[in-house]
Amino acid sequence: MEIFWKKKRIIFGTLSAILIFAGVYFSQTKFLNCKKLPPLENNAEKLVTKVIDGDTFLIEEGYPVRILGIDADEKGYPCYFSAKERLEELILNKKVRLEKGSENFDKYCRYLRYVFLENENVGEKLLAEGLVVARLDLKDEKYKNEFIEAEKRARENKVGCKWEEKENQKEAKVWEQLIEEKTNKKVIPACKAQEFLGQEVIVEGKVAEVFISKKNNVFLNFEKPYPNQCFSAVI
Repeated sequence: MEIFWKKKRIIFGTLSAILIFAGVYFSQTKFLNCKKLPPLENNAEKLVTKVIDGDTFLIEEGYPVRILGIDADEKGYPCYFSAKERLEELILNKKVRLEKGSENFDKYCRYLRYVFLENENVGEKLLAEGLVVARLDLKDEKYKNEFIEAEKRARENKVGCKWEEKENQKEAKVWEQLIEEKTNKKVIPACKAQEFLGQEVIVEGKVAEVFISKKNNVFLNFEKPYPNQCFSAVI
């Protein structure tokens, strides 16, 4: 019996080691292809050859760049074309300066950069025009205040596709006021949830994806599917 348990422990220990190794291997290989990206110097000037959407474009060598600090609608969402067309007007077939943030690239192997056209911050401009929303990385404080202020002005002045007031938005605002009066809790958009950590609020937004785990936990991803969701609720 003792020999049997020793063998069982050895088998179990070996299996655990294999699983741990596999986990480490797959977590490392996720960025394996990204490491093949050629170095891109900080503040490099590159020609923009194609705009993918309102926050992503290709540079002259064909490599993708993701604009830091903002988040644009993907295809199928209301402001996709407005943001994409405006970004094309601003930077397509022009040289831009690419300023590095805290990370070099994301899991999709896109260079992560703040983008400048003749010293104008393109991300901040799109925010000011109400075409995108701020998506700030907690590890990267650069331009945080400028981006927050640009979005705030656009929202308060109802500028651009993201904030211009449509008839259905007016109706939604009436409901928000009623909810706040009845519950005594503030109603906030899903993409602003991170600004209210530790507070009791009511989060509203479009449920873009529903995921049910093996333990039957239901995850509601707001505005965009995982991993680009603004907010996730668990029920």
